Amino acid sequence: MSDTGDTGRREGGRDGIRGAALGRAPVPLSVLDLVTVGAGSTAHAALRTSVEIARLAESRGYHRHWVAEHHSMPGVASSSPAVILAHLAAHTSRIRLGSGGVMLPNHAPLAVAEQFGTLEALAPGRIDLGLGRAPGTDPRTAAALRGAGRLDEAADEFPRSLSELIRFLDDDFPDGHPYARVHAVPGPVQGPAGRPPIWLLGSSGFSARLAGELGLPFAYAHHFSAAGTLPALDLYRQSFRPSAVLDAPYAVIGVAALAADTAAQARAEVLTGALAMLRLRSGRPGLIPTPQEAAAYPYSSLEREFIEGRLVDIVHGTPDEVRSGLDDLAKRTGADELMLTANAHGGEARLRSYGLIADAYGLPVEAPEAG
Repeated sequence: MSDTGDTGRREGGRDGIRGAALGRAPVPLSVLDLVTVGAGSTAHAALRTSVEIARLAESRGYHRHWVAEHHSMPGVASSSPAVILAHLAAHTSRIRLGSGGVMLPNHAPLAVAEQFGTLEALAPGRIDLGLGRAPGTDPRTAAALRGAGRLDEAADEFPRSLSELIRFLDDDFPDGHPYARVHAVPGPVQGPAGRPPIWLLGSSGFSARLAGELGLPFAYAHHFSAAGTLPALDLYRQSFRPSAVLDAPYAVIGVAALAADTAAQARAEVLTGALAMLRLRSGRPGLIPTPQEAAAYPYSSLEREFIEGRLVDIVHGTPDEVRSGLDDLAKRTGADELMLTANAHGGEARLRSYGLIADAYGLPVEAPEAG
């Protein structure tokens, strides 16, 4: 491990997967961006903030920046990861960019292969393809995406869809296969081409086991399913079989984390995301409320219990408190990488949080490139 930016980047990520811990960080640090839209703001502003976060992350030594696929949720603007990633690629030059993730049952494998083949052609060697099995939305919206008759079928066929996607990316369907003469473009049919590494994402044991059996890297959604983190990581490691991709397990966990100048400020910011989640779980999705709205909300006893349960799993406070919490989490889980998501109302609070965490770990400071 190196405490210098350039050396760390050269040593980490040679296979497009592993990162290098920089500064005093116990493991590589990355960003999961939900492209949140706060009350009084717009999707345009949220996407502009996403660019600012990616550029800050690149200049401070974060290893990768991922965006997630969500649908029919007013508080997020990330329904089209491939489109956002193309935009981020145009405004960065080094940081890895990827999906955290594309919900494969919502899409035809060929369409995903072509989208991410295009991204790889735009930003060679910088693209990750993270895949999930869930719909990324409610059942009604999933039916609108997939067709009502395909809801259960689509999730159950995930391994087959994954295999098909990999073959499209590698352009290696065997002779006699119905798709043997179907080519994903951009792709190998046009000449030597790189291909984004595939990650499996999950919040249960299904993808953990499958990732292990296939020798793929695995990302676990600790930020919304903390109770299952250790069992899923154990299952992944126990199931792991070395592959051409990895010779040993590599596990990332998504972590809700927010640092502010004071602990009170941090709590006020994370309360906005917790209230947004409460409303979503109650069937009342909306924009991320302001800190003032979240503080004044008349919580019932059950709602207060839900909120406090959410806040327990969010690493928040002063920069030193957040660093201590992340250090403890890395030690307890043995995660190979921490991917931090700051779910708050305002873009300024999220940007400041990533900067403060970078400062707390002594990550390198590099001027962002023009663009």
